[in-house]
Formats: sequence, C-alpha cells, structure tokens
Amino acid sequence: MKNQFTRRHFLRGTGALLALPTLESLGFRAFASTAVTKPPKRLMFMGIGYGVTAETWFPDLNDKGAGYKLPAGLKALARHKEDFTIVQGCRHHLSRQAHWGSTYWLTGANQYGTPGQSFSNTISADQVAAAQFGQHTRYTSIQLGTDANDRNGHGPGNSLAWDRRGKPLSAWNSPLETYLKLFAADDMPLAQRRAMLAEKRSVMDSVLIEAKDMQRGLTKSDTDKLDEYFQSIRDIETRLSKAEKWMDVPKSEGPLEAPEEALVGRSEIEMMYKLMVAAIQTDNTRVITYREPGSRLLSSIGAGGNPHNVSHYRLGAETEVSSKMRDKAHSELLAGLIDQLKATKEADGSSLFDHVALAFGSNIRSIHYLNNPPTLISGGGANLKLGQNLVLNEGTPLNNVWLTMLQGIGVNAERHGDSTGIVSELQA
Repeated sequence: MKNQFTRRHFLRGTGALLALPTLESLGFRAFASTAVTKPPKRLMFMGIGYGVTAETWFPDLNDKGAGYKLPAGLKALARHKEDFTIVQGCRHHLSRQAHWGSTYWLTGANQYGTPGQSFSNTISADQVAAAQFGQHTRYTSIQLGTDANDRNGHGPGNSLAWDRRGKPLSAWNSPLETYLKLFAADDMPLAQRRAMLAEKRSVMDSVLIEAKDMQRGLTKSDTDKLDEYFQSIRDIETRLSKAEKWMDVPKSEGPLEAPEEALVGRSEIEMMYKLMVAAIQTDNTRVITYREPGSRLLSSIGAGGNPHNVSHYRLGAETEVSSKMRDKAHSELLAGLIDQLKATKEADGSSLFDHVALAFGSNIRSIHYLNNPPTLISGGGANLKLGQNLVLNEGTPLNNVWLTMLQGIGVNAERHGDSTGIVSELQA
C-alpha cells in the first residue's frame, strides 16, 4: 500500500488513531520508530459489594506462596492460577460501615474526616491514575454500574470512583448505554455541537460572575461552600474543554455488536466485561471501574435470598448455598474476562493482559467483617508477583496494595490515603 504523508496528514491521522488500536495495515510501518510506541498501561477495578463466602473463597492462611491449594470458590479460575494473586491480611483502618462494600474500597477514607459533616470521602485509586493517564484518551476514566435499584452492599456513591474532592462520579449503568457512549456515532452536525458547547460555556460564565459577586460578607462556612462550588465549576470547565478537543475526532468502530437492552445479572456482567476490554482495546480510556450488580446476579443464577441476607449466611442454610453460587458465578465471569484480555493482541504482538493491572474484591469480607477483605490482583501491567497466596501482616493498609499497583503501572504517587508504603512482597 503506497501512501504519501505530509506533516498535516500525519497529525490529523494521529488524532483519529487515538481512538483506535494501533494498526500496521493503516500504512504506518514507516513511522514505527516514532508513531508506534509500546502499548500503554491500563487499570481496572471490579467491586462486588457485600463480599464472599469466607470459608470457601479464601485460601488457607497457612498455605502460602505459589503452591497453595485453590479453594472451591476460586476453582473456576484454575486455568489462570499462575496469573492472579490473592492478597490477605489487609484492611481499611478508618472504615466502619459494614454495609458499604464499595464506598471506601478504593479510598480508605474516614467517614467523619471533614469536621461538622456526617459523611466524607477522598480520592479513589482509579482517579489518581486517571489524572495522569486520562489526558491521552477520549474518556479520562470510565465508571460502570448497574440499575439504581440494585446497589445493595455498595453504600453511598454512584460508582466506585470518587474525585479529588471526595465527590462521587457518575456511572454508565447498562451495557447498551456503555456501548452507545463508546461507539455510537453522534448524528448531530458538528456546527450544532459546537454551538451547544458555546452556550454551556456562556451559562457557566454568567453563573460564575454572579457567584463571585456573592463573596463579600460571607461567613467562613459559606465561603468554604462557595469555594467548593467554584471547584465544581472548574471541573465542568475541564470536561467542556475535553469535549471540545475530541469533538471532531470520530468515535472508534465497535469491535463487537451492540448488546441487547434487557441483559440482567450474569449476562449483564459478562457483556460489561466485553465492553471493558473493547474500551481499552480501542484506547477510549485507560482507567475503568465497575460496581457490579448484587440482586440481579443472584436472581439470574437461580440463587435464593437478597444480597444482604446472603451476606449474613449461616453454615448449612440456604443462604450459604446462595453465597457459594454467587462466588462461583463471579469466578467464572472473571476467568472469562482474563481469557479475553489474553486473547486480545496489541500491535507489538503482546496481549492486552500484559499491559493491564486489575483488582477484584470488596471492602467487606462477609457478614459485617471488614478485616481481610477479598482482594484478587491480576494482569501483567504492574509487574506484580502473580500466582500466589500472599498473606501479609494482619492490618496492613489495603491502600498499600493500591499504591503498589499505581506505582507498578507508572503513576507518580508517593502515597494513597492511609498507605504506609508499598507491598514489596507483591512486586515481581
């Protein structure tokens, strides 16, 4: 294939390629030394709310290292045993809410950390990475969730993600919505979209001027509230600027068909996993979180009970059977996700799995227990020591694990939340 590239053509082409995998067939072989770089790092978190069946999900604490026996709850992951590590012994020391399995999972924040307020949070680990990685992609980060009526065990928030002010980030709550956001072409003419952006900026500027006029004579409490408001305006400005930057860059072509609208529970999670792979494969984002359904999963696999009473399972009772059924479904779905990551090839011949760091788990172990939360780490992107049952000193900050992952994928972070350092035993 013969191509004549000018600098202008190349720059314009590069803009379009940001939303696509790097493809040799597009004629960029000649630019291999400069245009085709090694694949970027990606980060994925999947949170499950109420936790797991402790007796059958965790490996024996005394059975450490690579030769550990895989427990029944993880049997479906046997073919990937060398490619994930179970981390035990951690906890969030400031976390007290036994029904909030995801609110503080990636932050470890103190609910009462802001004087005079009954709820407070801080930035989540994914958003620390997004601040560095997000400048290169259409979406700074992607938050996935489920139906608003199925958030048992997750706690406050709209997703797993919390911004630098400790405010919740919204989520795409269905596979179809996610597909359309990622791959559906915007039929609105470019000029009209630009006009709408300009109108939003005009409204925002007017509101900002009025807000600044109010500053004189306010109490300290009101001044603090107004400062927070100004920060939210700046956040909106950042989003508008990003939308403007990507406005004339066509969306990437979807590598899979649009999903059905009525996917529930297991099929819902399975499709979300496929869309997560598609999102990072096409470089629409490099940071994804997914707050997974609870009730919908249980009903879809024929398990009795609801997430709350299943979490409070009694040995030998129906609730324990349902809890184990849920664990089995999660492990099978996770195994399928790892299959996809390994099967998806990068331009340099490596797999997507080689450049992803992912975590699966919850802030709740089971029942009301917050110590030793289920923590599964996988992916080759963070240069972590996989294939082991890693038992840390009891009470090791879970944020130490997140910090180790962040540094492993190249994020410039010296600490995260209440971290006291990296987990050296987790490093390869």
